[in-house]
Amino acid sequence: MTMTLEGYVAYKRREFCKDVQCLVQVELNGHVEGSASYEQTRKKCSQGCLYTTWQFHHWLIEKGYLILRPNEK
Repeated sequence: MTMTLEGYVAYKRREFCKDVQCLVQVELNGHVEGSASYEQTRKKCSQGCLYTTWQFHHWLIEKGYLILRPNEK
């Protein structure tokens, strides 16, 4: 579920990858989404991302993103 607050924008899929010019993302851009070659290349991301969670988290902070979660009821 994606929720957007008024005056804010949600993170777009692979925005980090595109911004840092990840080599796997550059390769993905050369394939048709959903094709066999695209899915094979995409596995590189899910099985061995070139970037760390720390790098992604600090990129989010640098770009002004907020990480929110709803209150527990």
